[in-house]
Amino acid sequence: MLSLPVELAHGQATACLAQLVAGVAQEPIGVVVDAAALQRFDSSALAVLLALRRSCIEADKTLEVRDMPTHLADLATLYGIEGLLPRA
Repeated sequence: MLSLPVELAHGQATACLAQLVAGVAQEPIGVVVDAAALQRFDSSALAVLLALRRSCIEADKTLEVRDMPTHLADLATLYGIEGLLPRA
């Protein structure tokens, strides 16, 4: 299982995405990313998750997000992308 860090804002997005994408190859066909640790974030967290989703699609894998913080789920709904980030 992949995990999001405690903080994921614009400054951490590129490094976080690189680490997550590198982990996709080691994951089974159903990639789960654990967001339980995520406490401080901005909309960059959604951008990272969407880019990770694209990487999973390219690798013929699915992506689910476990323990997505309520505020992040609210942002996804506000932007109309909640259906792109299914919850585990």
